[in-house]
Amino acid sequence: QVQLVESGGGLVQVGGSLRLSCEASGRTLIYDTMGWFRQAPGKEREFVAAIRWNGGTTYYADSVKGRFTLSRDNSKNTGYLQMNSLLPEDTAVYYCAVDRHNGLSAVAREYDYWGQGTQVTVSS
Repeated sequence: QVQLVESGGGLVQVGGSLRLSCEASGRTLIYDTMGWFRQAPGKEREFVAAIRWNGGTTYYADSVKGRFTLSRDNSKNTGYLQMNSLLPEDTAVYYCAVDRHNGLSAVAREYDYWGQGTQVTVSS
């Protein structure tokens, strides 16, 4: 079992930045993919980005490419989502998730473990 705790959300103005963290516990992430998804009110959960823990291969949704950057700290078993040039449409609850089959997938059902989410609000 893997437990995930997100942090770092908050209120930011358009053009601002936030860094979300996702700390994993229960076991050390090795051959896993950590993904980030978001869900805005009244909308379906959508893929944001994913990273393979071993090797660091990344995959971004077109809507965030060039603005968001993934990284990880193996020593802390923690992943990060650096969000720059934020837009009002980035407002959502952001979730991190882990796929123990390391699929680097954009499909939410491929992920086995989920955090509780952290709110990001971008004001115009």
